[in-house]
Amino acid sequence: MSQNVKPTQGEDDYFAKEDAEIKRKLALSVRKEMAEAEARKLRELHHMRCPGCGQQMQEVVLRAVPVDVCFSCNGVFLHRDELLAFQSQINQGRRGVVAAILNWFHPEIDPHKK
Repeated sequence: MSQNVKPTQGEDDYFAKEDAEIKRKLALSVRKEMAEAEARKLRELHHMRCPGCGQQMQEVVLRAVPVDVCFSCNGVFLHRDELLAFQSQINQGRRGVVAAILNWFHPEIDPHKK
């Protein structure tokens, strides 16, 4: 003889929470995969594209440092490590136009602060 035993309220709550946790983890996993795919897609779409005009940029070596140049609008894009390489050259006494450009990136000095 089989008996139909209904689960208690506590058991229902337990399995409902377990089911919700499984679905939450699945949703997070899907969202992460979508975010990674979107980031990959954006990198492919924008890699080596000029932020000014959108045309393809070319890598050019300037003072032994590779920089990205747009020959369409004559824009130049420097990554952080490239700026640091130029800064190193300036610190070693090699000054010029690059030194003037790098001054743009230094924080302004507030004359009222001591």
